[in-house]
Parts: sequence; structure tokens; C-alpha cells
Amino acid sequence: MTDRKNHIPFDEDNYTHNIERNNERMLDRRGFMKTLVGAAGLFAISSLPWGTIAAKELMGLSKKEYSHKKIASLKAVAVGDSVDFSFPGEHDSALLIRLSETRFVAYQNACTHLRCPVFWKKEEDKMICPCHHGEFSAKTGKPVAGPPRRPLPQIQLKVENGFIYATGVKRYEA
Repeated sequence: MTDRKNHIPFDEDNYTHNIERNNERMLDRRGFMKTLVGAAGLFAISSLPWGTIAAKELMGLSKKEYSHKKIASLKAVAVGDSVDFSFPGEHDSALLIRLSETRFVAYQNACTHLRCPVFWKKEEDKMICPCHHGEFSAKTGKPVAGPPRRPLPQIQLKVENGFIYATGVKRYEA
């Protein structure tokens, strides 16, 4: 007598009873991993040109040339006063402060914590970020209180023929 429980109704190679018998073992675990590693490698290689462009741009920021921009005349800014202006772009807010007869400083006017505007407090001799009570030294641009940890980017200035000009941006260096 034949044992019907042990009878195999199909060929042993067709263990899933798939209609596409010839293609059922095309993508096993090893094939899947090869495909996955190949796709990751292709992605990495395709992103290299963008990474090199970004690195070249970041490396050249300190050497970047900006067109000089006239901010104000010496007579228009009294000692202790500040002037708002835009530099290096039209939408980049900046702040010029006259600390003494001969000393001027200028910083980009966005807190390094969350980019809130920074205001000059003449009576306190510091710049204040009202969003999270951040404070920056007017002489150095470095944070003295609050959550900001990086100094404000400093704008390089030049005084010539009775006018104050913005000439460049000194980036933060760790």
C-alpha cells in the first residue's frame, strides 16, 4: 500500500508551485544583497560631483571677493550709534556700530542660535537677541550669555574719503 501523506505531487524543484517556475529563484538573499550594495554604490558615486562642488564653495568662502558697499558717512554716525544695512546680498541684514571716534565694527544681524534679529543696546554696550535672551559682545561679536555658542559673522570695514564701506565677511572659525 502506498502512503499518501509522503507523496510529492510536483517536481522537487518547484517548491512554491509558482507559475513562473523558471524565474522563481532569480532573486535570493545573496542576489538581493548584491543589488542593495550596487544601488548604494551607484548613489554614492552619483553624489560625488555635488559634494566636490559644495566643498570647493565652502573652502573659498574666506577668499570670496565682495563688491564694496557704502554704508554711511562718518558724520552721520555718532559714537555709540548703530546703522542697519544689507551686506553682502540685498536680503542679508547687517549692523554697523561706532564704538569710538576711530573704531567701527559690523556684524551680520542674525543670531547664530536660531537666526533671530540682533539689536544694539547702547546703554548696555552689547547686542541682544530677544528671542532667547542671547547677548553678544559688541567689540568681538562673541556670545556672552544665552544659548548662542558661535560668534556673529563679522563684516570687514574700510573707512575712506569720509565714508564707511563694507568690504567682506569674516567667517566663523572654530
